[in-house]
Amino acid sequence: MGKGSHYGKQGEARKFDPAFKGPIYDRGCTDIICCILFILALLGYFAVGILAWSQGDPRKVIYPTDSKGQFCGQVGTTLEKKPLLFYFNILKCASPLVLLEFQCPTTQICVERCPDKFMTLVKALKSTDDKEYYKQFCKDGVDMNRKAPEILKDGLCPSILTPSKNFTRRCLPALETLKGGIVVVGNQTTYMDDKGENINATDLLEASKKSNVVVEARAVAMRIFEDYTQSWHWILLGLVIAMLVSLIFILLLRCLAGIMIWVMIIMVIIVIGYGVFHCYMQYASLKGEAGSDVTIKDLGLQTDFSVYLQIRQTWLAFIIILCIVEVVIILLLIFLRKRILIAIALIKEASKAIGHVMSSLFYPLLTFALLTLVIAYWAITAVFLSTSNEPIYKVFNTTECPYSRDTCNPGTFNISNVTTECPDAECLFAFYGGETTYHKYLILFQFYNLFLFFWCVNFVTALGQVTLAGAFASYYWAFKKPDDIPAFPVFNSLGRALRYHTGSLAFGSLILAIVQVIRVILEYMDQKLKGAQNKCAKFLLSCLKCCFWCLEKFIKFLNRNAYIMVAIYGKNFCTSAKDAFFLLMRNIVRVVVLDKVTDFLLFLGKLLIVGIVGICSFFFFTGKFKVAQDIAPSLNYYWVPILTVVFGSYLIAHGFFSVYAMCVDTLFLCFLEDLERNDGTVDRPYFMPESLLSILKKSNEGLKTVD
Repeated sequence: MGKGSHYGKQGEARKFDPAFKGPIYDRGCTDIICCILFILALLGYFAVGILAWSQGDPRKVIYPTDSKGQFCGQVGTTLEKKPLLFYFNILKCASPLVLLEFQCPTTQICVERCPDKFMTLVKALKSTDDKEYYKQFCKDGVDMNRKAPEILKDGLCPSILTPSKNFTRRCLPALETLKGGIVVVGNQTTYMDDKGENINATDLLEASKKSNVVVEARAVAMRIFEDYTQSWHWILLGLVIAMLVSLIFILLLRCLAGIMIWVMIIMVIIVIGYGVFHCYMQYASLKGEAGSDVTIKDLGLQTDFSVYLQIRQTWLAFIIILCIVEVVIILLLIFLRKRILIAIALIKEASKAIGHVMSSLFYPLLTFALLTLVIAYWAITAVFLSTSNEPIYKVFNTTECPYSRDTCNPGTFNISNVTTECPDAECLFAFYGGETTYHKYLILFQFYNLFLFFWCVNFVTALGQVTLAGAFASYYWAFKKPDDIPAFPVFNSLGRALRYHTGSLAFGSLILAIVQVIRVILEYMDQKLKGAQNKCAKFLLSCLKCCFWCLEKFIKFLNRNAYIMVAIYGKNFCTSAKDAFFLLMRNIVRVVVLDKVTDFLLFLGKLLIVGIVGICSFFFFTGKFKVAQDIAPSLNYYWVPILTVVFGSYLIAHGFFSVYAMCVDTLFLCFLEDLERNDGTVDRPYFMPESLLSILKKSNEGLKTVD
């Protein structure tokens, strides 16, 4: 490999150093300032967590809240046996105020069960049994012997009851839609209130929708939660199978790398081909079925996602997507067939390296445990921060009142001037908020929580990359393998990373975290501008999103290679990033061809594992396996456990293959340095194995480059 003046703009090539034998042990601490900054940031993160846990109250998420700010169904309180929220006048929930303050301007109480029949207060007071039935939907302590106008004037009871159902712990009208779009409640299209006025069921439907702006989303969430409770053990079994398949695949790859790669390529093509065939059979079977020709656009957003599988257009879309993926993979295999042979040799060498450093296969478990800890801390802190607001009470009334919607105190409301000027006014719970210094800076705490989450996740990932890079570099630079490989390479590499390079890892992960937070802000702005008409602003925002996406990908690539140099030479982050970048630029053709083709082959391996486990889970949860028909759980959405297993399988496969990918990248960078440091002579022999030497048409008997 010639070394000339063209290296000037791309840094100087590495020079021969007879003392260099792999990762340097005599090294010092790097990027100390960033290390101190990271430790201080973590201390601040813990302080925010403690503050959030002391102020927050997750019960605000779990339990519905009545007009007094009490939690319905909370264990250990007087409302323990009253888990449901009942609205006195559901029609008021159709008010635009609901969209502003997320609370209906009507009295709400906790009840044991929802009403199941029509009844007015006037009618109920005429019968002893009806009085007792009606009383459970009134405020505590109401005297049912009083006249109806007096009870209604004091706001002690609702004027009318309608058949209702428990929906996300709220009593909402039991509405049904008949053929032709006719809305009924209790099998009636209209009903008469206590004033003798007819109320349409469609009015109730509108009020029910607005009584909770996320009612449909919560319904889907509840059904998904039910599916998880029914299928969680089968999901765990599927993930265990995915782990076993991944481990078997890695072990086979170690022994039969060449054969396994070609088997993997063929299997991926077959799996995707079967997907196309299955989708076509579903598409053909729906031909002539009633309603199967409805388009996805006409169907709109439905909470029951199984509806989409009953229309032909859905399966046609699946067919087109899978066909495109199949064609792209086949074309890539055709055009890169020669480079695939070189990449297979690189994977073979990576298999040997992993064989000598078997503990590296278990390192992803540590990374997974640390990431789980970080995600759990972030999620819990976010929940406590979001529930650390105080209950805000406001004045609600039916007639004109100057104090309408003003903040009030329920403890002193009855002796205030408001009740004198507005006799029908009530002080009801409105929403959660606060005016203290803590509440004013709550959004900053949430932002800090998000930023530290990204920083910590990137740091854990960086720690894993440096640890594995140090271990595999020890393997590569051992001239006599495995005799010269140091003992416990993974443990030693982890120790060096934590002792000397915490600052460098924090520096690299900080840069990436800043870019990721900017991307989150841009996504937030994009959501806010969706309804805007400013085309120029939308275009500019789209350009910024694209630029920062590319920047994030580039920083991840640069960081990864910088961490390899940190693990080998023990220099600070900036120097390591510069050295890695110039080394790759001096060998840009090899980087694009070899490294990326290898990544593509490893991606096919992940795709194969996910495809095998995904197809098996599909046949199991849909009951297409005759053996599994009796034991498969009954689900609302069978795609919930399937997608969970598929996503989990990908994460598991990615965990195992990330070791391979890091091994390949480390060996690749090492052999690029090997080519620059050495020339194959007796005094300067190559450290790379004979298999790579033969691919590059070089030998350790002297430099013999064949063009």
